[in-house]
Amino acid sequence: MTELRGIDITVPTRRRAHWGSRALKALCWLSGLVTVGVLLWIVVYICVRGIPHLKPSMFEVKYTSKNVSMFPAIVNTLTMTALSLLFSVPLGVFGGIYLAEYARPGSRLVRVIRVTAETLAGIPSIIYALFGMLAFVVTLGMGNSILAGALTLGIMTLPLILRQTEESLLAVPMSYREGSFGLGAGKLRTTVRIVLPVAMPGILAAVLLSIGRISGETAALIYTSGTVARVAGLTQSGRTLAVHLFQLQQEGRYVDEAFAVAVVLLVIVLLMNYLSSLIARKLTRKG
Repeated sequence: MTELRGIDITVPTRRRAHWGSRALKALCWLSGLVTVGVLLWIVVYICVRGIPHLKPSMFEVKYTSKNVSMFPAIVNTLTMTALSLLFSVPLGVFGGIYLAEYARPGSRLVRVIRVTAETLAGIPSIIYALFGMLAFVVTLGMGNSILAGALTLGIMTLPLILRQTEESLLAVPMSYREGSFGLGAGKLRTTVRIVLPVAMPGILAAVLLSIGRISGETAALIYTSGTVARVAGLTQSGRTLAVHLFQLQQEGRYVDEAFAVAVVLLVIVLLMNYLSSLIARKLTRKG
């Protein structure tokens, strides 16, 4: 309180928050709690239903109707993920670098690529399944195979990686590029040594989302890679963990085993998330 010529002037030490701001903050907290609560409920439910039914026989090398082993599906899942990323990551990253660093800003080509990528990212997976079946299984004569499924999933995840790479590169401050140019570095050296390492956490986030989508995809793989329960070669039909879970649930006799497979799939996805987040944090600190 300050007196000035008989007039009391109150100097507020802290501005009161508007009721709209408080309401918005409460809604944000509520949304976050609901999201975390739903996630925890799903994880706990799957673990409670699945962990008691995990048996050593479910990890035997060869699948039979008695042990319903998931080991072939685990191997196929890792193979499918590696092949899909081998196709989509280089194309997506190089495409994002072109759009962000080399293409003329605002050009018609850039607008067309962006609209196309965003449209492809929103297409349902069953459409990709039909495309993969017609293009790779039938037209190219690959048949139901791991390779056909990997190419289909690579096309499915390509728009996400491309757009996220572009946005991550555009988020890098222009001063980084100007400083590199001022020291005499060329365009390629600046992009590879300065810009790309700083944007790497965002690119890894796109790769992480792609891994999650590949691991949980079923429709596209049923039509392209098939449902044979074996450790498949590139030109052979084989099922992934998600397809294996779907088949066990569909048959109706292995519902408990399906929940056990869901636990293993959840653990694999969480491990991939953790490793990717760890790499992203290290790259962020290095940048």
